Amino acid sequence: MNITIVGLGVIGGSFAMAFKEAGFEDVYAVDLNKESIQKAKNMGIIKDGSDNAKQFLEIADLVIICIYPRIIKDFMMENRNNFKDGAIVTDVAGIKGTLIKQLDDIIPDNIDFIFGHPMAGRENKGIDHATAECYKGANYLLIDTERNDDDNVLLLQAIIYKLGFKRIIRISSGFHDQIIAFTSHLPHVMAVSLINSDVEARNTEIYMGGSYRDATRVADINEDLWTELFLGNKENLLEVIDDFMAEMGRFREDLAKGDRVALNKRLKRATKRRRRLNK
Repeated sequence: MNITIVGLGVIGGSFAMAFKEAGFEDVYAVDLNKESIQKAKNMGIIKDGSDNAKQFLEIADLVIICIYPRIIKDFMMENRNNFKDGAIVTDVAGIKGTLIKQLDDIIPDNIDFIFGHPMAGRENKGIDHATAECYKGANYLLIDTERNDDDNVLLLQAIIYKLGFKRIIRISSGFHDQIIAFTSHLPHVMAVSLINSDVEARNTEIYMGGSYRDATRVADINEDLWTELFLGNKENLLEVIDDFMAEMGRFREDLAKGDRVALNKRLKRATKRRRRLNK
């Protein structure tokens, strides 16, 4: 199987590393940054690469598009005649509804585009921060659409499991964007808001413990990508932000009243719900 990764950033680079660990040898890459391609070749995680997509799309049985959602449409328009007949094409974008609508009329008939989202990543950007470890034990979301061939979906699922993912969930694009607003986008908003609420020049780093470090980990953020994701999923994100702020308001009210019983119940409920996540 010839595999072509489009975009050798942290996600694409991590895929290349995971494919190497899983024993896939014929992995190629497309990236406008020639330095990233050379790094990947030096690391031995791709066989070859180019800034010219046509060369490696024409031979690819599987294409994984790891570029920003806003440029996927342009990429598909520019290369719609360059894909190998029967190729499986997938993406890793963190928003689906808008993207699927954009691509609906331009996906060529000779490929099977299976929309996907690996629930794993890194705080930083670029191939220097890539690692196959982030995929081990992670979840993978696949979007159900009427156009996909069942055999192709099963093949892609088998490959995903070989890369170390623990669980694959097939869902609709609408539910994807709703649940991702809560499980992914909201935690990033919370981390950014927490760290930005700090008092400047307080030397917080010498006083922080594990809780602050863990809670703000994802505030080390790719601002271009996440601005795009937040705006692309705005309505769903606004809804979960409102829910979170309402819960914070109830917490604040219990605290202001000095209601020990209510606070205790709130903390117990959170503990039980958090422990269920580990099962």
